[in-house]
Amino acid sequence: MLESFIAGLPKVELHVHHVGSAAPRIVAELAARHEGRTPVPADPEAVAKYFEFRDFAHFIEIYLSVVDLIREPEDVRILTFEVGRELARQQVRYAELTVTPYSHVSRGIPAEAFCEAIEDARVRAEAELGIMLRWCFDIPGEAGLAAAEETLAIALDQRPDGLVSFGLGGPEVGVPRPQFKPYFDKARAAGLHSVPHAGETTGPETIWDAIRELGAERIGHGISAARDERLMAYLAEHRIPLEVSPTSNVRTRAVPSLDEHPLPLLRAAGVPVTINSDDPPMFGTTLNDEYAVAARLLDLDGAGLAGLAREAVDASFLPAGDKQSIKDEIDAYAASAQSARG
Repeated sequence: MLESFIAGLPKVELHVHHVGSAAPRIVAELAARHEGRTPVPADPEAVAKYFEFRDFAHFIEIYLSVVDLIREPEDVRILTFEVGRELARQQVRYAELTVTPYSHVSRGIPAEAFCEAIEDARVRAEAELGIMLRWCFDIPGEAGLAAAEETLAIALDQRPDGLVSFGLGGPEVGVPRPQFKPYFDKARAAGLHSVPHAGETTGPETIWDAIRELGAERIGHGISAARDERLMAYLAEHRIPLEVSPTSNVRTRAVPSLDEHPLPLLRAAGVPVTINSDDPPMFGTTLNDEYAVAARLLDLDGAGLAGLAREAVDASFLPAGDKQSIKDEIDAYAASAQSARG
């Protein structure tokens, strides 16, 4: 019963990676376009098996092999629209996709062509699927300051209409947050929101760095905050949300199991949390699945899940009017479901 409620619940998705959202079907289609030049199989069932990684390092290897499939602007258009289609199937009304333009520009796609392709797909997705897509341009931290420089230049020079935020992803270990401060300062001065990853595979100090040095308005993952009561109190007081992706945290070994996930502790401390899917096909999950996980971990009924969906809307970078429209839709859906139950 709760699963059917989740399936129809209007939602927003705030932490989902562009390439990491490619379903086996679309990955297989892209692999077929480049057959003979990639280790990625061109059969959806084989792709699903290919996504069974051993550890985080192996995950990165697989992830980059999928990135290598994106070689032409048309590949970008196909991928982006199909990601929108899959999210719309789950009743996602709005999504902020984490996009890493450096990964594609460094592989030969001109920055202008890349941005035109994601914008074409965004406009088409809104017209045909009823989903609003926006972009977080993300520095691949492992590529260093050169990648930061290039990502900032693409963001500010191209400034696609859907761009709302500036992020930092990739491995956290060995990639200190403070070195990226000048780039975040310039992005924020240009009106972009700050949403770095921090505190998934590193401790609370990384989150403090993201807040103090990068001006973080939301934190990607941030689950190690549960180990620092002062940090949790700060996040709660300043209403800095965490973008939590439970299944991802287990699959990357950031936490040992779902039953040991710190989501309940964070929530009990008053930390704003949103529920997200991260790299859903690669982790064998969906946003709907993550809401079901949250329902179990937090002991939520339909009303509680609707509240969680509303919190994600509040944490988004949507204009106030659009936020209210989606929250009204969530409320109407929850009321209708309650009425149907009698």
